[in-house]
Amino acid sequence: MKRLGGLDSLFVTLESPTSLFHVGAVGVFDPSTAPPGSPPPFEGIRRVLEQRLHLLGPFRQRLVRVPGSLDHPRWIEDPDLDLDNHVLRGALPAPGGPSELADYVSGVMSTPLAPDRPLWEIHIVEGLEGGLVAGVAKIHHAAIDGLSSVDLTANLMDLKADAPPAGDAPARPEAEPEPSGLTLVRDSLLQLGKLVPSAAATLGRGALVAARMGRRNRRPDALAPPSLFHAPSTPFSAPLGSRRNVGLVHLDRDEIEEVRAATGTTFNDVLLTITGGVLRSYLRDHGALPERQLTAMVPVSVRDEGTPADAVNRLSGLIVGLATTIADPVDRLSAVRDGFDQAKEQDAILGPDMVGDLCKLALPCVLGPAMGAFTRLGVTQRWPMFNVVVSSFPGSPVPLFCAGGRMEAYHPFGPVINGAALNVTAMSYLDRVGIGLLACKKAAPDIGEMADRFPDALTELLKAVAA
Repeated sequence: MKRLGGLDSLFVTLESPTSLFHVGAVGVFDPSTAPPGSPPPFEGIRRVLEQRLHLLGPFRQRLVRVPGSLDHPRWIEDPDLDLDNHVLRGALPAPGGPSELADYVSGVMSTPLAPDRPLWEIHIVEGLEGGLVAGVAKIHHAAIDGLSSVDLTANLMDLKADAPPAGDAPARPEAEPEPSGLTLVRDSLLQLGKLVPSAAATLGRGALVAARMGRRNRRPDALAPPSLFHAPSTPFSAPLGSRRNVGLVHLDRDEIEEVRAATGTTFNDVLLTITGGVLRSYLRDHGALPERQLTAMVPVSVRDEGTPADAVNRLSGLIVGLATTIADPVDRLSAVRDGFDQAKEQDAILGPDMVGDLCKLALPCVLGPAMGAFTRLGVTQRWPMFNVVVSSFPGSPVPLFCAGGRMEAYHPFGPVINGAALNVTAMSYLDRVGIGLLACKKAAPDIGEMADRFPDALTELLKAVAA
């Protein structure tokens, strides 16, 4: 039995019929590269999962909640794990192109995970044009973050099509029986006994951090980054519905690198600028572009050598302006870069553990009702914390294979929240960057139109840099 960390528990507590805190990905595979005699894709991928389940800890764990939500939930090894509940078969209608795949993924991402079993699913989807097959995965954010998802994917992939079979998986350790309510309450009371000194230390440190930030932002040469709840209201600030919309985007990795090298910026600077350009044109054409710049929350991993191997969400977050009030793309990139640098400087004052330590104090019995009231009052609709989440992480520069099929494309997805009903997540793979857009369907019913603007925004930036 393992107690969830503060941020992991936060994602569980915030879950509701409209706030779904799973993350996802779609990988597209070419089964024709599998060696002769290989099983069909569904059977082959299921076999890989079965053989490597001992390497996939998040796939074996089930969530157990403490009675009365007195403390953060616990993970236990699920004694009744049945792959038939998690590995599902699907098919696209003809012609099986990107639009049909996006519709299928939208349906998967709109459905909550069953709370009484491990919080993940993988759909093996056939019927893609060209004989391709898609693997559509979703897993709760409490069990995984961006970087740990890369490690999880690596355990499912091979570096060549004819990789030798993994062989029989080692016997799973005998799972402990599910703890009784009394056991959970007793364990929680022991944890609560440690809470008071921990809270005092964390809040005291928080006061010192706030004072240091205030001094920093009062310097004549300092530019204070955007703060929480100061983002303008947009269509993405509307209350979340239960349906999600997905957009799939590919960008040329070399073109992003060309912009980055010519301007002395970073990959994240360029991605944020492209996103800002897309949102600027999209909202302008819909008559909804605010006079103030949109802001993005950029998750930042704070994993280091001292991070425990079983730690999940070790994250901080930067609030960065997207310079959507600036028409010139190069000037917009310069403003985004300067703002990102200022946000990183302020985050360094915050420190790597501050967000996680504060979340540890947010017990579900208090946070759940508070957030419910927060949502009912429409606070994030009137004063959004930020407008969009934008995240990225590096993928493999070499081809990857699963069950012999070569992966041709990969698109990750992150969750949306009240007040920020759009998420943009990117991962590089080979010579392309795959971007997954996830939005509340009410907030972005035409997300395909938004997705189509990403290559145009990159082209505009390339031409401006070359001019």
